[in-house]
Amino acid sequence: MKTVYDFSLSDKKGNEVKLSEYKGKVLLIVNTATACGFTPQYEELEAMYGRLKGQGFEILDIPCNQFGGQAPGTDEEITQFCQMKFGTDFPQFKKSDVNGDNELPLYTWLKGEKTFKGFDKGHKLTPILEDLHDKQDPKWRENSDIKWNFTKFLINREGEVVARFEPTKDLAEVERSIKELL
Repeated sequence: MKTVYDFSLSDKKGNEVKLSEYKGKVLLIVNTATACGFTPQYEELEAMYGRLKGQGFEILDIPCNQFGGQAPGTDEEITQFCQMKFGTDFPQFKKSDVNGDNELPLYTWLKGEKTFKGFDKGHKLTPILEDLHDKQDPKWRENSDIKWNFTKFLINREGEVVARFEPTKDLAEVERSIKELL
Protein backbone atom coordinates (compact mmCIF):
# COMPACT_ATOMS: atom_id res chain seq x y z
CA MET A 1 0.00 0.00 0.00
CA LYS A 2 1.35 3.41 -0.94
CA THR A 3 1.81 6.21 1.54
CA VAL A 4 2.76 9.86 1.15
CA TYR A 5 6.34 8.77 1.86
CA ASP A 6 6.52 7.10 -1.58
CA PHE A 7 6.45 10.53 -3.27
CA SER A 8 8.74 13.49 -3.70
CA LEU A 9 8.29 17.11 -4.66
CA SER A 10 10.56 19.73 -6.15
CA ASP A 11 11.49 22.66 -3.99
CA LYS A 12 11.38 26.10 -5.58
CA LYS A 13 14.96 25.66 -6.84
CA GLY A 14 14.11 22.35 -8.52
CA ASN A 15 15.76 20.09 -5.94
CA GLU A 16 14.01 16.82 -5.14
CA VAL A 17 12.55 16.58 -1.64
CA LYS A 18 11.51 13.08 -0.59
CA LEU A 19 8.37 13.21 1.50
CA SER A 20 9.85 10.41 3.60
CA GLU A 21 11.76 13.27 5.27
CA TYR A 22 8.44 14.04 7.00
CA LYS A 23 7.94 10.49 8.30
CA GLY A 24 6.14 10.42 11.64
CA LYS A 25 4.63 13.90 11.26
CA VAL A 26 1.06 14.96 10.66
CA LEU A 27 0.92 16.77 7.31
CA LEU A 28 -1.48 19.20 5.71
CA ILE A 29 -0.85 19.38 1.96
CA VAL A 30 -2.35 22.51 0.39
CA ASN A 31 -2.47 23.79 -3.20
CA THR A 32 -2.28 27.56 -2.90
CA ALA A 33 -2.50 30.79 -4.88
CA THR A 34 -1.49 34.36 -4.11
CA ALA A 35 -4.30 36.21 -5.90
CA CYS A 36 -7.39 34.26 -4.85
CA GLY A 37 -10.37 34.98 -2.64
CA PHE A 38 -9.00 32.25 -0.34
CA THR A 39 -5.46 33.71 -0.18
CA PRO A 40 -6.13 35.20 3.30
CA GLN A 41 -6.15 31.58 4.53
CA TYR A 42 -2.36 31.90 4.49
CA GLU A 43 -2.65 33.96 7.67
CA GLU A 44 -4.75 31.34 9.45
CA LEU A 45 -2.55 28.52 8.16
CA GLU A 46 0.59 30.24 9.44
CA ALA A 47 -1.01 30.82 12.85
CA MET A 48 -2.03 27.15 13.00
CA TYR A 49 1.48 26.13 11.96
CA GLY A 50 2.98 28.25 14.72
CA ARG A 51 0.71 26.64 17.32
CA LEU A 52 1.20 23.03 16.21
CA LYS A 53 4.59 22.58 14.53
CA GLY A 54 6.26 21.77 17.84
CA GLN A 55 3.90 18.79 18.19
CA GLY A 56 5.00 17.18 14.92
CA PHE A 57 2.86 19.08 12.40
CA GLU A 58 3.92 20.37 8.98
CA ILE A 59 2.14 22.24 6.21
CA LEU A 60 3.36 21.52 2.69
CA ASP A 61 2.47 24.44 0.40
CA ILE A 62 2.26 23.70 -3.33
CA PRO A 63 1.40 26.83 -5.34
CA CYS A 64 -0.79 26.12 -8.37
CA ASN A 65 -1.79 28.42 -11.23
CA GLN A 66 -4.53 26.19 -12.70
CA PHE A 67 -7.52 28.02 -11.22
CA GLY A 68 -8.08 31.39 -12.84
CA GLY A 69 -4.33 32.07 -13.17
CA GLN A 70 -4.35 33.11 -9.50
CA ALA A 71 -0.75 32.10 -8.74
CA PRO A 72 1.16 34.38 -11.11
CA GLY A 73 4.86 35.01 -10.84
CA THR A 74 7.93 32.92 -10.25
CA ASP A 75 8.39 30.56 -7.34
CA GLU A 76 10.64 33.12 -5.67
CA GLU A 77 8.07 35.92 -6.14
CA ILE A 78 5.36 33.73 -4.63
CA THR A 79 7.57 32.95 -1.62
CA GLN A 80 8.44 36.61 -1.11
CA PHE A 81 4.77 37.60 -1.29
CA CYS A 82 3.75 34.93 1.26
CA GLN A 83 6.55 35.77 3.66
CA MET A 84 6.10 39.54 3.47
CA LYS A 85 2.29 39.62 3.55
CA PHE A 86 1.55 36.65 5.82
CA GLY A 87 4.86 35.80 7.50
CA THR A 88 4.71 32.22 6.26
CA ASP A 89 7.38 29.90 7.59
CA PHE A 90 6.13 26.49 6.44
CA PRO A 91 7.74 24.65 3.50
CA GLN A 92 6.74 25.92 0.07
CA PHE A 93 7.43 23.88 -3.03
CA LYS A 94 7.66 24.51 -6.77
CA LYS A 95 4.52 25.79 -8.48
CA SER A 96 2.88 22.70 -9.97
CA ASP A 97 -0.26 21.31 -11.59
CA VAL A 98 -2.70 19.36 -9.43
CA ASN A 99 -5.03 18.26 -12.26
CA GLY A 100 -4.57 17.09 -15.84
CA ASP A 101 -1.80 15.64 -17.95
CA ASN A 102 0.98 17.36 -16.00
CA GLU A 103 -0.38 16.88 -12.48
CA LEU A 104 2.02 15.83 -9.78
CA PRO A 105 1.96 12.06 -9.12
CA LEU A 106 1.37 13.00 -5.48
CA TYR A 107 -1.92 14.62 -6.45
CA THR A 108 -2.99 11.65 -8.56
CA TRP A 109 -2.58 9.55 -5.42
CA LEU A 110 -4.18 12.07 -3.03
CA LYS A 111 -7.28 12.41 -5.23
CA GLY A 112 -7.52 8.63 -5.49
CA GLU A 113 -7.48 8.33 -1.71
CA LYS A 114 -10.03 11.07 -0.95
CA THR A 115 -12.44 12.24 -3.59
CA PHE A 116 -14.44 15.46 -3.85
CA LYS A 117 -17.50 15.44 -1.57
CA GLY A 118 -18.79 18.96 -2.25
CA PHE A 119 -18.21 22.49 -1.06
CA ASP A 120 -19.49 23.55 2.36
CA LYS A 121 -23.00 24.90 1.81
CA GLY A 122 -22.69 27.69 4.37
CA HIS A 123 -19.63 29.37 2.85
CA LYS A 124 -20.23 32.68 1.03
CA LEU A 125 -18.10 31.62 -1.99
CA THR A 126 -19.78 28.23 -2.50
CA PRO A 127 -22.52 29.53 -4.86
CA ILE A 128 -19.90 31.32 -6.97
CA LEU A 129 -17.69 28.24 -7.22
CA GLU A 130 -20.62 25.96 -8.01
CA ASP A 131 -21.91 28.31 -10.71
CA LEU A 132 -18.45 28.60 -12.26
CA HIS A 133 -18.02 24.82 -12.39
CA ASP A 134 -21.60 24.22 -13.63
CA LYS A 135 -20.87 26.43 -16.65
CA GLN A 136 -17.61 24.59 -17.44
CA ASP A 137 -18.70 20.99 -16.86
CA PRO A 138 -22.13 19.83 -15.68
CA LYS A 139 -20.56 16.59 -14.33
CA TRP A 140 -17.82 18.29 -12.25
CA ARG A 141 -19.22 16.95 -8.97
CA GLU A 142 -18.63 13.36 -10.13
CA ASN A 143 -14.83 13.39 -10.36
CA SER A 144 -12.09 13.66 -7.78
CA ASP A 145 -10.24 16.59 -9.39
CA ILE A 146 -9.12 19.49 -7.27
CA LYS A 147 -11.82 22.12 -7.76
CA TRP A 148 -10.03 25.26 -6.55
CA ASN A 149 -7.12 26.80 -4.70
CA PHE A 150 -6.60 25.92 -1.02
CA THR A 151 -7.88 22.36 -1.16
CA LYS A 152 -6.24 20.51 1.74
CA PHE A 153 -5.32 16.89 2.40
CA LEU A 154 -4.65 15.71 5.95
CA ILE A 155 -2.06 12.97 6.35
CA ASN A 156 -1.58 10.96 9.56
CA ARG A 157 1.76 9.98 11.10
CA GLU A 158 1.73 6.73 9.12
CA GLY A 159 1.58 8.63 5.82
CA GLU A 160 -2.06 7.83 5.06
CA VAL A 161 -4.64 10.32 3.78
CA VAL A 162 -7.34 10.69 6.42
CA ALA A 163 -9.30 13.70 5.16
CA ARG A 164 -9.81 16.10 2.29
CA PHE A 165 -10.97 19.62 2.99
CA GLU A 166 -12.27 21.89 0.27
CA PRO A 167 -11.28 25.57 0.43
CA THR A 168 -14.70 26.42 1.84
CA LYS A 169 -14.10 24.33 4.99
CA ASP A 170 -13.76 26.36 8.19
CA LEU A 171 -10.11 26.24 9.22
CA ALA A 172 -11.11 25.84 12.87
CA GLU A 173 -12.62 22.48 11.91
CA VAL A 174 -9.47 21.59 9.97
CA GLU A 175 -7.38 22.39 13.05
CA ARG A 176 -9.61 20.21 15.25
CA SER A 177 -9.00 17.29 12.87
CA ILE A 178 -5.24 17.92 12.96
CA LYS A 179 -5.20 18.01 16.77
CA GLU A 180 -6.97 14.63 16.91
CA LEU A 181 -4.00 13.15 15.03
CA LEU A 182 -1.35 14.88 17.10
